[in-house]
Amino acid sequence: MARAVSTRRMLVLTAIGWTIGLVLFFPIVWTILTSFKTEGEAIASPPSFLFFNWTLENYAEVQSRSNYLKHVMNSVVISLGSTALALAIAIPAAWAMAFSPTRHTKDVLMWMLSTKMLPPVGVLIPIYLMFRDTGLLDTRLGLVIVMTLINLPIVVWMLYTYFKEIPADILEAARMDGASLRNEILFVLAPMAVPGIASTVLLNIILAWNEAFWTLNLTAANAAPLTAFIASYSSPEGLFWAKLSAASTLAIAPILIMGWFSQKQLVRGLTFGAVK
Repeated sequence: MARAVSTRRMLVLTAIGWTIGLVLFFPIVWTILTSFKTEGEAIASPPSFLFFNWTLENYAEVQSRSNYLKHVMNSVVISLGSTALALAIAIPAAWAMAFSPTRHTKDVLMWMLSTKMLPPVGVLIPIYLMFRDTGLLDTRLGLVIVMTLINLPIVVWMLYTYFKEIPADILEAARMDGASLRNEILFVLAPMAVPGIASTVLLNIILAWNEAFWTLNLTAANAAPLTAFIASYSSPEGLFWAKLSAASTLAIAPILIMGWFSQKQLVRGLTFGAVK
């Protein structure tokens, strides 16, 4: 009897999980399908799901209208650059908070997290003016700095959580063996926190890749990433849904592929320390 109840419960939970997954994934599937339609079929009512005239003209138009590879390269440089800079700052900060806490550590962590609640538009004008005066407008370096600053609180919080799961006795033993602070972080702490660091890296790359507000306001042409590439298909003449879908598909494809192949590492990192 108990086994039958457990089986039914598992089936119900599995059905709920699949339903939620399909609901969340449906917009992506619909975007991909729309990218293969003509503009007329893209706005047809009722819409057609699979039975329509499949075409690649939208992808051809997107490629001819924009330098897709340039936008991809900008996104890669900005995402990887901001991730590397954030890690260089966050790892020592998280180490200090995890293993040398003070009575103000939790206050500092809460203050850092509270900065994520600030509406970006509230600081747009001062940042725009500073970037204009320092020559950072429409540059990869400028966007790397911005992406680092906006994602740094999350990176520090995640690393702090992972580091807290590591026994402090191991680091003390390394110090007793003569390890310097640099060697302690690089050769003792970092290898033990690889799953957590890897998941933090993946999450930061995704956040930087998908950021739209700052890329649209601080770039024009030279450093425009894929988010600006998508926005270029919204014009005063209207929205070209099929071409917009093709541009969106090309923009999300790299990060979807990366997420698919790294999902095991991401899940492992996000559950790091959950089970001892």
